[in-house]
Order: sequence, then structure tokens, then C-alpha cells
Amino acid sequence: MDTDEIVYDYTRQDASGASCTAHAWAKVPAALPPAEREAAKARIAELLKARDAVLVAHYYVDGELQDLALATGGIVADSLEMARFGRDHAAKTLVVAGVRFMGESAKILSPGKRVLMPDLDATCSLDLGCPADEFAAFCDAHPEREVVVYANTSAAVKARADWMVTSSCALAIVEHLKNQGRKILWAPDRHLGRYIQEQTGADMLMWNGACIVHDEFKGLELDLLKHEHPGAMVLVHPESPASVVAQADVVGSTSQLLNAVIRGDAPAYIVATDNGILHRMRQLAPGKTLIEAPTAGNSATCKSCAHCPWMAMNALQGVLACLEHGAGEIHVPETTRAQALGCIERMLDFVQRHPAAVAKPAQGFVPNVGAA
Repeated sequence: MDTDEIVYDYTRQDASGASCTAHAWAKVPAALPPAEREAAKARIAELLKARDAVLVAHYYVDGELQDLALATGGIVADSLEMARFGRDHAAKTLVVAGVRFMGESAKILSPGKRVLMPDLDATCSLDLGCPADEFAAFCDAHPEREVVVYANTSAAVKARADWMVTSSCALAIVEHLKNQGRKILWAPDRHLGRYIQEQTGADMLMWNGACIVHDEFKGLELDLLKHEHPGAMVLVHPESPASVVAQADVVGSTSQLLNAVIRGDAPAYIVATDNGILHRMRQLAPGKTLIEAPTAGNSATCKSCAHCPWMAMNALQGVLACLEHGAGEIHVPETTRAQALGCIERMLDFVQRHPAAVAKPAQGFVPNVGAA
């Protein structure tokens, strides 16, 4: 692997601004009392219809928002399906419950639609750890490489990319580029990039970022947990560290991990991704035992606490403010939008032409060899 890396330690972010986790947790709205909660949901449903709007929610947001999206004709999905759904839906307004890059992607694909988010401060450590100007300089230093960026990046970063990928289609697209003899500049997640490189053998130059949620899963603690549940299937998102991925029975995107639980026949499932997905897993696979993968050791106050603080900022109150007052509107400069559009459309076109490429999760993992 090329050792020319850009390094960002997200945990050293200044604690005073919107880019720190303390700020995010402080902005998580308090849960509404039951009567107010039901009134808010009813009002949101009424306004979605009145405003010709649809609610698009990620698997990691609060389960109540997921349920509301489905109940009102919206969708709960991973970032790939969110992008496709928002582009293809007839609604004039998209309310995106997720993090900011998801709202930006929706606006890039649907410039004629109004895109609203419950809180514009809801961001992503991968996005924050890949500043557009420094990334542009990195690209300029390696002009011979095809630029492939993960969806968890800003519109400005996507504007410099040849391809955008999500975790559900990244393997297939990088394999495609490798077969064409392309060398790749990858950003921003180092764990996902390493996993893809090991699976495909592609020549990949890495930007060194990480998701603050998935980066916390612990390989040693996971091994101990597996011994406590010997029949459990281990499901891992590829943004996780190598010591965690190496123990997985299934490595895949949020939707691929969800499908593994629905279709699997194991007695229990150890899940190494944001615990927001457990809500949908319990709904679609009732009766199956779900165990959160460990993010800390025995001395910690929270043994398994994998949840994104920015996803947690999404709440009924914010969705209601979007629809009542037009709060949280996403704007992307037209020049940036036009430049970023190509890499997203290229991904969507590829997925449309190769649907089988993202239909099945990777089964197992052998370090330095690949899928078992």
C-alpha cells in the first residue's frame, strides 16, 4: 500500500463548535411526552401531504422517525437507497432524516426539489475529516489516479471525484475499475478502503479518515463475546477496524446486514454497526436474538454504545419545524452541484446496470485472502 496518507484524528476536534460530539449530544432534543409525541406525528403526517413532501430516513435515526417515514409513504434505507428514492419520488419536497451529506446528495440529484433536514448541524466525522481544499490538493498531487469517494463526504469533495460509492456498491465498483487497469485515490474511510483493497487487490492510495462510531468496535472484546454466544452470526460494517472485520460472518452495508438477519437461520446475531439499525432488524426479524458488538472493555460504563450523536439529533421536533417553517433547508451552489452530479450518477448508472453486484452481502472474511 502506498504510505502517502493524510491523517485526521477526529477526537482532537475543538470542543466548542458544531463539529464536536459534545455539541451534538447537547443538541439531541428531549423525548416528547406521549400525548405531545402522538400530536406531533399526526401534524407531521398532515403537513407532509399538504406540502407535497416525503420523509426519507436512514436506518440509524430514532425508530419513531423510521416508523413515521414508512407510515407516510416515505422510506427507511441506507444511503444508496435514500439517494435513489429521493431522485425518483414525485414529491416536491424531501425531508431527509439523517446527516448533512445525505441532504446534500439529495439536492445534487434533485435541484428542482426543496430539501429540508431536521438539524443542519447533524454532520459526520468522515465528512469533517476530509476538508475540500486539502482533499483537492491531495487529488492534484496524484492526477493519474481515479478519484473514488465514499458517500460520507461533502458536496465540494464529491465535486472533485470521478465516482461516489456507498458501502453496498463500493466493492463492485472498485473491482470494475481495477479490471480496467485504473489506479485509485480513495477517501475518506481508511477501514472501508483497506477492506476493499484486500478484497479486490486494487492499487489504492488512501485518505486516512474514520467513522467515530465504527472505529470504536473492539476486536478483543468481540472475540470474548463470541465465546459467550458460540452459535451467533457476527455481522460487521466494513467501516470497522480490521480486527473486527476479520471475525465477521457477514461484512456489508446496513441494508446487507439487515437482510442477513432476515434470511439467516442462526440463533443469535452480534451486530457491529450503529445500534439504530436494531429497530428495523427487530421489526423485520421478530423473535431473533440481537446482540450489540462491544465498543469498550469490562471497565467501561457503556460496554456497547455504538450510536452516532449527529444521527441522534434527528427528532420529531425538527421534522415538524421543517414542515411548519421551512427550517433546515439544504443549499448547494450550482457550480458545485453540477460538478458533483457526475460521480453520483455514475454510481447509480453502474448499480442499475449491475443489480446483482449489490444484491448479496460478502460472506465471511479471511485476512489477506478475502471473502471466504
